[in-house]
Amino acid sequence: MTGHVAVVTGASRGIGRAIARRLAAEGIAVAAVSRSLRPGDGTLPGSLEETVALIRAAGGQAVAVAFDLANPYADRGEILDRARAELGAAPDIVVNNAAAPRHFDRAFPAMTREAFQQAVETNVWAGWELAARAVPGMRERGAGWILFISSSQAGPRKGPPYPPNPTGGAALYGGTKAFIDRLTTGAAMDLYDDNIAVNALAPEHQVATANALTVPGVRHDNSEPEETLAEAALALCSGDPRKLTGRVAYNLSLLVELGRPVRTLDGRALLPGWQPDDIAPARLRVPYLGG
Repeated sequence: MTGHVAVVTGASRGIGRAIARRLAAEGIAVAAVSRSLRPGDGTLPGSLEETVALIRAAGGQAVAVAFDLANPYADRGEILDRARAELGAAPDIVVNNAAAPRHFDRAFPAMTREAFQQAVETNVWAGWELAARAVPGMRERGAGWILFISSSQAGPRKGPPYPPNPTGGAALYGGTKAFIDRLTTGAAMDLYDDNIAVNALAPEHQVATANALTVPGVRHDNSEPEETLAEAALALCSGDPRKLTGRVAYNLSLLVELGRPVRTLDGRALLPGWQPDDIAPARLRVPYLGG
């Protein structure tokens, strides 16, 4: 996909970094966005400088764009302007991965207005606004791809009885992710005639990033490799916008459906043990939207 320009938020570490690297491995120029520009800027390991260095070392093209998406007064259009200026074209791919703190430790009656507003601003409106601001450039280029990173937490808690869950009701985090899923299908309809795909993608279960490992119950031995999420993201950011749009997808299920080989983040090799034929049906999640 040479000639394409992608904006990937939350790209200093974890899933965002993995997606940025996988897109770049396919010749897509990447504007990596996060608050953490340099090592040590954040509370967790990872920085944009490190992400960009990994991409460039593998022969890809990337620039770092330090930006606080949680700031409601910041001009998010500046991200798109930087990408166009430094990468030579308007972004035709936007991957919204950045997210606010999950607050799994706070049950429904204990949630604060501040936490609620931060979650909605970061998880929903920041991505919505960034994607909407990118639409004119996508129209100019004749096509576009918008991807929201969602979560299985968007699905409803089923009961009673309610089985124990280490993340509790997850009303705030899950609620914002459900909002993302619904806006995805609506935006896909609104932008279909513009040849712009809009999709949402969630890990089938979890990816053991440094941030995810802070959540009770997340371990390396019960998680998926980041490559499976990154490969599914690439599929949704490069498919035919007339066909692969309006999807609220889980990564493993999508890879199996498409029969898509899973490659390493540098694109140079197949990932052992995680090809579509290797993925056991028992690992696949039943969509909460009914398929």
